[in-house]
Amino acid sequence: MKKIITIKKILSLLSKETKKFSPTLIETIIQKYGKNPFIILICCLLSLRSKDVVTIPISQNLLKKAKTPQQILKLSLSQIEKIIFKIGFYRNKAKVLHKVSKEILDRFNNKVPANIEQLLKLHGVGRKTANLVMGLAYNIPSICVDIHVHRISNRLGIIKTKTPEQTEIELKKIIPKKYWIIWNGLLVKWGQNICISIKPKCNQCAIEKLCNKVIKK
Repeated sequence: MKKIITIKKILSLLSKETKKFSPTLIETIIQKYGKNPFIILICCLLSLRSKDVVTIPISQNLLKKAKTPQQILKLSLSQIEKIIFKIGFYRNKAKVLHKVSKEILDRFNNKVPANIEQLLKLHGVGRKTANLVMGLAYNIPSICVDIHVHRISNRLGIIKTKTPEQTEIELKKIIPKKYWIIWNGLLVKWGQNICISIKPKCNQCAIEKLCNKVIKK
């Protein structure tokens, strides 16, 4: 019960404090294109191991050329590479976009599945991406665990885990289901701006009094 009260306080404070920060990649995409599952999926795939500041303009450049699986497949790999070359692992990501687009057309009747088991069958899609699509594209309660969610949840001391998979399981035990989707967005913004990996800005942190400051060695 104590953890649930703490989590609700964290959510309340971060909901107010994060309004001053720039939107995340997916927030930016949703604002412009709506909750389009395919667009959200390909932007998630582009964002893997890349920062939002890099991924946002590249995603928007790609979406000017292609917004559907058919349109992606009409572009050659070299054309996609040319559009996204400033992003990390751009050659591999171009191949992933092609393969995922083909799978959606061939196996899922041109519809991004709204089922985590089926999403995980798509080439290059892991639990982080699958949960983000489930939550932000389909409004199905899910907890997307990226590096920020994993780090900050442990740093706060509300869980003690070693892997993102363990973090997802433990967070689901203590966070009320209605807050699952927003937990990621709030912690991503906080992790990008305040609770950074090295030398977190604790003197600027609105939730410092609720934090156990567990720094992993």
